[in-house]
Amino acid sequence: MEKKIKHLEFIQNTINRMANNSFLLKGWSITVSGGLFALILKNINYLYLIFALLVTIIFWFLDGYYLSHERLFIKLYEKVSLDSEDEVSFSMNISTHKKPCDWLRAIFSKTTFIFYGSLLLIQLFTTYAFLSKQL
Repeated sequence: MEKKIKHLEFIQNTINRMANNSFLLKGWSITVSGGLFALILKNINYLYLIFALLVTIIFWFLDGYYLSHERLFIKLYEKVSLDSEDEVSFSMNISTHKKPCDWLRAIFSKTTFIFYGSLLLIQLFTTYAFLSKQL
C-alpha cells in the first residue's frame, strides 16, 4: 500500500503544480494588462492596444494548456487510486487519457472563458473607444 500512496503523492504534487501555474498565469495576465493600459493612458498608441490583446490571448492559451494537463493528471490519479498495489508502476504517462480537443475544451471552460473573456472584452472596448476617438 505504501507504493500506491507514494505514487498518488507524486501525481497530486503534479496536479498542484499545474494549478499553481494556472494561478500565476492569471496574476501575470492582470499585471501585464494593467501595465500596458498604464502605458496606453500615458502615451496613447494603438500598437500597445494590439500588444495587450495578443498578450492576453497568449496567457489564455497557456492557462488552457495547464488546465488541460491538470485534468489529465486528475484522470491518472483516479486510475491509480483504483489499481491494486501490484499494478503500481510509478508511471506519470497521461497520453492514455488524452482525447482530441482537450486543450480547446480547457481554453473555453467556464473559469478560463469568464476570466480571459472579460479581460479581452475590456481591452476590446478600450480599443474601440480609442479608435473612435481618433477618427
